[in-house]
Amino acid sequence: MSAPAPLAELVGPVVRDLARRSGTDLNRWLEQVHRLGGCTEPVRLTGETLTLDARSGEVISSYSTDREPHGQLLIRCGNRRASRCPSCAELYRRDTYHLIRAGLLGAEKGVPTTVRTHPKVFATLTAPSFGPVHRGPDKNGTRRVCHPRRTSPACFERHKSDDSRLGQPLDPDSYDYIGHVLWNAHAGELWRRFTTYLRRHLAAAAGLTHTAFTKAVRVSFAKVAEYQARGIVHFHAVIRLDGRADDPADVVEPPAWATLDLLEAAIRSAAAAVSLTAPDLGQPTRELVWGRQVDVKAIHTGDLNGDLSEQAVAAYIAKYATKSAETSGTLDRRIQPHDLARLHEHGATQHAARLIRTAWTLGSPTRHPDLQHLKLRKWAHMLGFRGHFSTRSRAYSTTLGAIRNERADYRRAQFLDARPDLAEESTLVLAHWSFAGQGYTTGESLLAAVLPTAAKEGIP
Repeated sequence: MSAPAPLAELVGPVVRDLARRSGTDLNRWLEQVHRLGGCTEPVRLTGETLTLDARSGEVISSYSTDREPHGQLLIRCGNRRASRCPSCAELYRRDTYHLIRAGLLGAEKGVPTTVRTHPKVFATLTAPSFGPVHRGPDKNGTRRVCHPRRTSPACFERHKSDDSRLGQPLDPDSYDYIGHVLWNAHAGELWRRFTTYLRRHLAAAAGLTHTAFTKAVRVSFAKVAEYQARGIVHFHAVIRLDGRADDPADVVEPPAWATLDLLEAAIRSAAAAVSLTAPDLGQPTRELVWGRQVDVKAIHTGDLNGDLSEQAVAAYIAKYATKSAETSGTLDRRIQPHDLARLHEHGATQHAARLIRTAWTLGSPTRHPDLQHLKLRKWAHMLGFRGHFSTRSRAYSTTLGAIRNERADYRRAQFLDARPDLAEESTLVLAHWSFAGQGYTTGESLLAAVLPTAAKEGIP
């Protein structure tokens, strides 16, 4: 069966792209694309590897990108953002799910099953208000009056969840854009101070000194950052109380007095105590604090179908690990000076564009040299936030790197199974790689976009 006209028309540009180097093979390019698993922005590498017999020095196998299309090897980009690469973001989401789940259920990734009985909560810490914004339905989906006459200006509409005005200021001219950007820029420090205060408040509530508390209890957590529609980050976190063991790597049960009620109360009091003084740039907000909406809910052990079961919490946090600031109407990549005048052309909302320009202005090395450590121009597209979207304490569970190494070990084992004459400890791999670029060429991108559809329709 012949290919349909659209696919046939795309083969020509790809062949011309690949024909820039002699000896290229379209079938090999198709094989590389298939191995990418849907990655939309692959990394291009040049280099070679040699696999040697460690005892004799004999070359068992060799590989060079000289024989590849364009003389380059395509590998997955590994981008976390779903807006940039859905395939790699989905892999990141699954890895994050297993990381969070291991710290809740145990029995895998080196975490004991006893963690299921430890006091643990799902906590959400938000930012304060920097001005009234349009509000949508509540958590139950009930459409409420946006802003009644108690505010100025008022909005009496009941917005739907897909209303493009959600998160946009009612009065942009009175909105505290400087305070908003500075809060995002200091969100990571606010979280660090929160974890410090949490240990102190737990110790005080237990009637112990800070030193005595840290010798008996360890606070473990895993968190992700999520952008609200108004362009401000807030944090979702699993927070767990563990006991202290002689071996720091061991996770043991906490003392009986380290209860769930103790943890919940300490989280609320610690969040209320955190404060950070912002530089005085004439903005209304000088004290950077957490918002009043601090949500703390116990995670129910063994409730497989509950809203806050271990699996539900792990899935919820993993979902937000792949989202970024672009969900609030901003951009998913860094900007240059020439982009500032046409942010709307890239899809930024008026509110997000104003936040980006505010961050860019505050990042000026001549006008605000004291703010250079915040790197606001580098992270203007993130509305000032420069922290990691997914973090964990050392003892919570495994790491994303360890999960990726497990996959690499699995593939290495598959290779050794195919070569029973080799033992893993008897081989030595020498490699040299160089970065050659990222993304498909114009012809490649056109064909790669239709390959999944062609495969579903059975087109060879």
